[in-house]
Formats: sequence, structure tokens, C-alpha cells
Amino acid sequence: MHVSVKWIDGVSFVGESETGHAVVLDGAPENGGRNIGMRPMEMLLIGMGGCTSFDVVAILKKARQPIMGCVAEIDATRADEIPKVFTKIHVHFVVTGDGLNVAQVERAVKLSAEKYCSASIMLSKSVEITHDFEVKSLSELKG
Repeated sequence: MHVSVKWIDGVSFVGESETGHAVVLDGAPENGGRNIGMRPMEMLLIGMGGCTSFDVVAILKKARQPIMGCVAEIDATRADEIPKVFTKIHVHFVVTGDGLNVAQVERAVKLSAEKYCSASIMLSKSVEITHDFEVKSLSELKG
């Protein structure tokens, strides 16, 4: 896997993947940024969230669960001192579908956290990562 990160100006950069996709990264205004893109640490959390969400959806589909939606809400705490590393990360999944088996959702979240999600497993070597979930039916969302 290869990516490149090119400096634009100030503290703004463009990251590009080997698959040809690009994203703008920028610093906070108080650090010279113009707020035109995500902060790198936000991108790190989004990458982890994408990785674990991919797993949960794939596992539930493979189990023939009627999944209609999956949102990973991620909250992280950072150290106060430099380096301001993540000290805690919590992932809350909201999985939507009529007739979902709660045990299957729990299994999918656990398998992602413990076996499949390379990003969260790698980060868990230095950060406390917790997971939980809730299951919602489509009728709950409409009503």
C-alpha cells in the first residue's frame, strides 16, 4: 500500500492514495490552518471507523441479516501534553434493520474488534478501545 501527502501551503496538505482518491488535510486556524480540510487525527479515527464498519456490515450480510444501515459514532480522548496521542477511543454502532438478531450484531462487533479490523487492532496496542452497539428497526426511525 502506498499513499502520498503533498504540502499545499501553510499547514494544508493533499493526501492521495494509490487507488487515485484524494483528501484535503488542514490544521486548526490557531495553528496556521484555514479550516479547509480534516485534521490528520480526525482522519485517523475515520479510517479506523471505516475499517470496523466495513467488517460489521460484511459479517452481518454473510450471516444473512436484514441490515439496512450502520453508523459508527466514535468518541476519542487525547492526552493533554504533546504528543497528544489518543488515550481512549469508544466506538458506538447504531445498526438498523427490521428483524436483526441482536446476538448476530454483538458477534459482528466482537469479531471486528478482536479479529478482523486491522486499524483498531493496531491502535489497541497503545490505546484503550471499547465498543458497544444498539439495534434499531426501521419503524423506530420513522416514528
